[in-house]
Amino acid sequence: MLSFLVTVLGVGAEQLMEWRFGPMGIVALLLLAVGLRSNNSTCACLGAVTLLLLLLQGQPPA
Repeated sequence: MLSFLVTVLGVGAEQLMEWRFGPMGIVALLLLAVGLRSNNSTCACLGAVTLLLLLLQGQPPA
């Protein structure tokens, strides 16, 4: 049951990224997930920074 919920949340997050940030959001989420699962800090950092830049792109300047 827990694995089913994790899968559903993962698919939901992927759809949200596709809807809000387009293909670049999917690439960033994929980089982050692969980096975290394989314990590769470079890949995880690239994914996290890309997601951060996508999040900040739509924000008005402070």
